[in-house]
Amino acid sequence: MTKPNKPKTKDKILSVAIRMFNEAGVQGITSRHIAAEMGISHGNLDYHYHTKEDLILAIYEKMRLEASESYGTRKPHTSSFEHFHRMISELEEFQYRYRFFNLDVLEISRSFPLVNKKIQETLILRKQQSQQLFEEFLRDGFVSFPEEDVMERILHTIRMVITFWLSQLEVISPYKFQQKGEMVRLVWNTILPYLTPAGKEEYERVLDLAASQVASNS
Repeated sequence: MTKPNKPKTKDKILSVAIRMFNEAGVQGITSRHIAAEMGISHGNLDYHYHTKEDLILAIYEKMRLEASESYGTRKPHTSSFEHFHRMISELEEFQYRYRFFNLDVLEISRSFPLVNKKIQETLILRKQQSQQLFEEFLRDGFVSFPEEDVMERILHTIRMVITFWLSQLEVISPYKFQQKGEMVRLVWNTILPYLTPAGKEEYERVLDLAASQVASNS
């Protein structure tokens, strides 16, 4: 029987770093902490990731690849609203998987210029992808915007919600709507006023479908 391939040291380092950063934040963990947790020398870790920025950049590349799957992978014969709902649901789960990055994104972007450059490149790409999806909403007759810049403002609002969702949970904790799933609801709420009758019908269908899928998996 063929033995499964063991994870490479570089991959192990990323996994341990993500877990430790999630637990203590970026500033609370050094490369020496990670090496000690793994039972390897600091020199061994440094061989793979020379600086902390190298390590965080590698984590971000992993994050970007996973998020790209949510944005770009579409199941056959699904409507634009179905794809959008699955995408934002996966992005909410993504927030918790890389909790540290979303909580410390401002600090990370200020402290690590190479990471910040990659973040800005990604934001441009995500904006283009989101615009294309909203243009499909329009073609499908699911939404109608009274002014040209309304769609752009909605897209900007959704990006802020996604980027700072975990931060607002900690900062404005006395408010309601703290449970998982609320990010998805809030994103939809920014679009609901602009749904056409066909859009409202499709929205209800998508929510019913998602609920039935959750029930069948539980």
